Amino acid sequence: MATFLYKLGRLAFRRRHFVALIWVALLTLAGVGAASAPAAGNSSFSIPGTEAQKAFDLLEQRFPGMSADGATARVVFKAPDGEKMTDADNKATVKKTVKELRSGSEVVSVADPYTGHAVSKNGTIAYASVKYKVSGMELEDSSRDALKEAAQDARDAGLTVEVGGDALQATPETGNSEVIGIAVAAVVLVITFGSLLAAGFPLLTAIIGVGIGVSTITALAKALDLGTTTSTLASMIGLAVGIDYALFIVSRYRAELAEGREREEAAGRAVGTAGSAVVFAGLTVVIALVGLSVVDIPMLTKMGVAAAGTVAIAVLIALTLIPALLGYAGRRIKPAGEKSKLLGGGRKPKNPKKAGRPNMGTRWASFVVRRPVAVLLLGVIGLGAAAVPAASLELGLPDDGSQPVSTTQRRAYDLLSEGFGPGFNGPLMVVVDAKDSAHPKAAFTKVGDEIKGLKDVVTVTPAMPNKAGDTATITVIPNSKPSSTTTEDLVHAIRDKGAGITSATDAKVLVTGSTAMNIDFSQKLNDALLPYLALVVGLAFLLLIVVFRSILVPLKAALGFLLSVLAALGAVVAVFQWGWLSSLFNVEQTGPIMSMMPIFMVGVVFGLAMDYEVFLVTRMREAYVHGEKPTQAVVTGFKYSARVVTAAAIIMIAVFSGFIGSSESMIKMIGFGLAIAVFFDAFIVRMTIVPAVLALLGKKAWWLPRWLDRALPNVDVEGEGLRTAEERRDADPDGERELVRV
Repeated sequence: MATFLYKLGRLAFRRRHFVALIWVALLTLAGVGAASAPAAGNSSFSIPGTEAQKAFDLLEQRFPGMSADGATARVVFKAPDGEKMTDADNKATVKKTVKELRSGSEVVSVADPYTGHAVSKNGTIAYASVKYKVSGMELEDSSRDALKEAAQDARDAGLTVEVGGDALQATPETGNSEVIGIAVAAVVLVITFGSLLAAGFPLLTAIIGVGIGVSTITALAKALDLGTTTSTLASMIGLAVGIDYALFIVSRYRAELAEGREREEAAGRAVGTAGSAVVFAGLTVVIALVGLSVVDIPMLTKMGVAAAGTVAIAVLIALTLIPALLGYAGRRIKPAGEKSKLLGGGRKPKNPKKAGRPNMGTRWASFVVRRPVAVLLLGVIGLGAAAVPAASLELGLPDDGSQPVSTTQRRAYDLLSEGFGPGFNGPLMVVVDAKDSAHPKAAFTKVGDEIKGLKDVVTVTPAMPNKAGDTATITVIPNSKPSSTTTEDLVHAIRDKGAGITSATDAKVLVTGSTAMNIDFSQKLNDALLPYLALVVGLAFLLLIVVFRSILVPLKAALGFLLSVLAALGAVVAVFQWGWLSSLFNVEQTGPIMSMMPIFMVGVVFGLAMDYEVFLVTRMREAYVHGEKPTQAVVTGFKYSARVVTAAAIIMIAVFSGFIGSSESMIKMIGFGLAIAVFFDAFIVRMTIVPAVLALLGKKAWWLPRWLDRALPNVDVEGEGLRTAEERRDADPDGERELVRV
């Protein structure tokens, strides 16, 4: 592989006009496609195989036009002090608001508080329920605007009005976060390279790659039902790896220049060696993202595949466009250790002794290999301590109760809890399928009676049958809030009762609604976590065996990743569930951790962690293959790669940390979790535990059974083939011309 990529790098360097033209054409084509594509709303959401989804599908068949999975909104009214909602003026205002709400094109129905018994016992709070044709993720902005305007008109009339429900659900804006990440990345790159031009290449190529990826997603969004969250994840991951991969190749190019090689040769060797690491690092990220399809949730599958496509584009750009740009830059890109004139370069160092001093990476690696046991124990104990809170992990999905108190959704949630009880915010819909029952009405009555006898039940409404009389819905109001474990226990209790009812009456009982859907969604993610982890880690383990020609190095990489993820989950639990340092991160409401968090963190962090592993350890492997002793190879690897890995990690942390400032608790949690995971993995696992383990293992780290060594393909990531070719060229100059001509 190294020889092939070496030729590709030299070809791109020489044919830079052609290469640049291809990428500009692809960017233009994708941009035109995105601009001319029909507008696409948010993607539909479904959870195949769950009871809640089966109930929704059944309702669509038996209650045509009901839009069972459509968005809902609750417009909550509170009378001024000393007044009641039944007063004439307040009642007239509510009636007028209900009329306004019914005028929306996507509205199915609006329940009047006074005819639907939606006024609290003390008469101070009332609510109007609005039902829409489509889900909250598919609702048009015009419908949301009409909802907000109707509520504002009622406020202007003197009532306190708040709006809850998923109708106001919208994709959070993340543009500022990306700008912050790019700005920090620019500063870090300038410091790393000491050159504005060299620092600009990774940013430019990453933006081009993200532009092509996101534009392609936008162009295909309508046809493939891709939502805005898909492009958000693709841009976040694409920007991260795009900068990383370009950073690694440009850094290796400057190192090759420092060795005295000509620029075209340096570009070829940079792509042949660092490019090999980029290819395999990219493959691990792609495996992790495509592996999300194991969960069998269409939305997650599409997000993973789209992000994986953007990563693949980032790899191709790093292998072709970066050497082409290096060709354009010429002598303006300085060898490693030499700064540009803009940053004070061109002067000889004042202190020759200081100029020859080992860099920070060399000094740190030398310290670690001298005291590997102490460093290893300190790192493992530290991460183990951080992982302790993960044992108390409680998973769930955020509801309006987890919103900041400044939002109307949270205030509506609190008003409903005040007027009708906490369980009113999460009603359960029980669907009774009595098509095979000899006495459907008796079955409906029996289900209602059985549910009334369960714990934590406040209200059970009479069964509402369809026109055919073979299916009915029953609404159950729990006594506890939607995200509580008590409500989850109630859902399971109703389902357990349903099994007995089915055997007695031949009627099937299904529990659905947003609360039940959240519970089933969390359970499905929990069930998929271990298979997903086994698939991703297993495939990556095999891939890393091919890369490193070792059993213990990939095993160490996988175990280190698991340790960093557990530590990161522990930190998330401590902040967002226990409330430690919550004020520092502006966490207004603690509660269960978002159920997507573990599997999402495993996928994203695993890919990035393997990036750092490949970048760092391939240079060690290269030094070892070229004759250095194991401990010296560790130091050599840090000498050339520690600075790059540190810069890449800082950039990643900055990108993810930008999301901590989001007002959305879910986005805030994801940003914090990914940032702390990258910190743990890059600086504690890869930069501390990895060199300590390799120092302890010595030559055993690179052991591979002979039969397996013969069976595995030789991908030559460390560039041994390039050294052999270089030796041949030294002996036969005509051979060099033949190699270049290939």
